This record gives sequence, C-alpha cells and structure tokens, in this order.
Amino acid sequence: MKTLYRQFEQGIFNVKTLPMQGKRKANNTKETRGKQSFTRNISERKHDYPCYDNEFGHLEGDTIVGARHKSAIITLAERLSKVIITLKTKSRKAKDVEEAISNWLKAIPKNLFKSITFDCGKEFSNWKKICNKHDIAIYFADPGTPSQRPLNENSNGLLRRDGLLKSMDFNKVDQYFVNSVADKRNRIPRKSLNYKTPLEVFLEYVKKD
Repeated sequence: MKTLYRQFEQGIFNVKTLPMQGKRKANNTKETRGKQSFTRNISERKHDYPCYDNEFGHLEGDTIVGARHKSAIITLAERLSKVIITLKTKSRKAKDVEEAISNWLKAIPKNLFKSITFDCGKEFSNWKKICNKHDIAIYFADPGTPSQRPLNENSNGLLRRDGLLKSMDFNKVDQYFVNSVADKRNRIPRKSLNYKTPLEVFLEYVKKD
C-alpha cells in the first residue's frame, strides 16, 4: 500500500482518482476547530478494554456536515463488523448531538455497544451526560490524528460517495433517507470480512452475544 501511495505522490498515478482525492489530513495536522477543555483520552481505552482490538461493540464516531456547514449527520462505525450507523441531528450544537445519540441508544438493547471514540469536536462536549445516562464509555482521539479512527474516516468517505454530499442541506432530508444511504453500504460484501456483508457479520455477533 505504501508503495502505491508513493507512486501517487510522485505523479505516476493521478491523485484525483483516490476516494479522498489526496485531501486526507496528515497525522499531527494542527486542528483549527474549537476543542473541548476536558475529555477522556484514547490512551485510557486500552486500560479499560484490554481486548479492544478483538471485542465486538466498540464504535468510532464523527459528524459529516452539509452545505455551508449549517447541517450535520452523526456517523458511527462498529469496528469488527464495519457496520455504519447514521443519525440525523437538528444541528451541530452539542445539545442536539447529545439528543440524537441518546434517542438512538434508548431504542437499542442496553450495553449492546461498550464504547465510542470521537474526534475532539465541540459537538460532542455533552459526552458525560451520554455516558451517565446510557452506561457507555466515551473516548476522544488526539487532535489532528484521523488514523486513530480509521474505519469511521473511511466510512464517511463512502457515505459521501453514496449520497450524503457536501452540497446537501441535511435539514431537508429525513432519518429514512439517511438510513437508506448507510444500509446500501452495509449490504455490500467486503473482502476484509471474507466476502460477507457488514450487516451479516454484525448480526452474527449480536446472536452470539
């Protein structure tokens, strides 16, 4: 993979053919958005969940924004099954993001998911309320390190390609539409899952538990 990316950098291949068109931020890129003053760092996750890498129920999360940064969709990806979950929120304000996540967690079996790892955006600043209300651990990646949430970053690119475009006003679409975009991706077999779909693998883990 590194060899291929070097060839893109050298101009042998056209970087515009890549999903992110060469726009992915490098690690340690200075983050200019507002940040939270206190969070649970990703470094604590390894201590709390020693089997994290091979354990079902850990999510990576973020938001993708619409036209003029006036609307947003919350995106979550379960690490082992690669299932993508999309949640419509009224805005990027912390209270609206908290409400959308809380309503979703109320609607699913308790403790189905063990943790969520977000980026450091201020839209997740009500994370403590979500933790206390739903008994789920929440951690935050280091600023400017998308590689600490690789599955979610990749999933967001796929969702953009499949219908959640930057030019869209997400306030004008409903949860059904948002679900349908994720569902399309969740029903595509993936080589990394032995050619099973993310949905199939997710249901296998749920039945096992």
